[in-house]
Amino acid sequence: MINVVGLGYIGLPTALMMASHGVEVVGTDYNKELVATLNAGRTTFKEDGLDELFAAAVKAGIKFTTEYQKTDMYIVSVPTPYDKFSKKVDACYVVAAVKEVMKVCPKGATVVIESTVSPGTIDKYVRPVIAANGFKIGIDINLVHAPERIIPGNMVYELLHNNRTIGADSKEIGEKVKSYYATFCQGEIVVTDIRTAEMTKVVENTFRAVNIAFANELSRICRHDNMDVYEIIRICNMHPRVNILQPGPGVGGHCISVDPWFLVGDYPQLAKVIDESMKTNDSQPGFVLERIYEIMKENWITDNRRVGLYGITYKENVDDIRESPTLQMLDIQERHLARPLKSFDPFFTSKAIVPNQILDFDQFLSEVDMVVVMVKHDHIKQNWGKLSGKVVLDCHNICPLEGVYHI
Repeated sequence: MINVVGLGYIGLPTALMMASHGVEVVGTDYNKELVATLNAGRTTFKEDGLDELFAAAVKAGIKFTTEYQKTDMYIVSVPTPYDKFSKKVDACYVVAAVKEVMKVCPKGATVVIESTVSPGTIDKYVRPVIAANGFKIGIDINLVHAPERIIPGNMVYELLHNNRTIGADSKEIGEKVKSYYATFCQGEIVVTDIRTAEMTKVVENTFRAVNIAFANELSRICRHDNMDVYEIIRICNMHPRVNILQPGPGVGGHCISVDPWFLVGDYPQLAKVIDESMKTNDSQPGFVLERIYEIMKENWITDNRRVGLYGITYKENVDDIRESPTLQMLDIQERHLARPLKSFDPFFTSKAIVPNQILDFDQFLSEVDMVVVMVKHDHIKQNWGKLSGKVVLDCHNICPLEGVYHI
């Protein structure tokens, strides 16, 4: 039996996938309301294919509880925030989970940490805690790092098809853990050491962040001299060895916007390109806010209550708002003592999650003269006609209407 600890965006789909593929699974989370919701037969967030996966896992016998289980394998999938001042990873939730595991686990149990951590985190924070509790690693308890590689909006498919990395102290334990993931994972599963596994996950997201930053910086350069960044990127990408990404209003989520900071925090004198790239991405919502101001002046819009942000989530077609560019923009306004712009998101139409949020799309449009497309939900693509006559700032270059502004 596997005890999956932490039933959030990563832990829950992982637990469901394993259970639906014949592995006995008990999911544990300290959040009593979340556990009650799952035991009542309902999932806790929206995701394509998740409800069907949940039904299959329940049929297979998965259980949910607030209690840690006595078993021979644990998968820890808890948050790993970072200190915004030092940029270092905060491993407190991982450490707390490992401490709870040690209270109930039998001798020889394996603890698989799925949470994304910076290189050396397990050596610095997890191993000392285990030693302090009198456990001998490799005898009383085994440590493994198996970083997740899935994205909201495509979680179920990516759990099945993405390659995986298993980092372990011994090949034998690594292969044992691999056998569990192989019950559902159709991609290649590589077994390596723990520190390499830690580094690979962070490097993957850092590579993406740096490339996004290049596109965002290019958008600012082109805006400064009134050049069409999208046309420039289109032509450049005709080169066989060039693949520039598209600029946007910022970077959100709990991977690309967070993980690269781990390297900056641990290697401040070495991670110079990464540092500047992250600063570029973090300041992009501020750049969009300046662009809104310019367009308001050009169109004689003097009241920011007539400006609305479309989209609150960090990416399209999900209900995940973690580190979203819209939230970052609203935070900038709050820190400058400005009233928040109106906002609407089709994934949040029953209860407001930010100040000045409108829950009905038609009402939102009736109260604004300018719409800023922050998120490219399918919903907006199906309703372009309703934006006719509005001033539109399209942050993704997707709007087909005439006279649209871009970043």
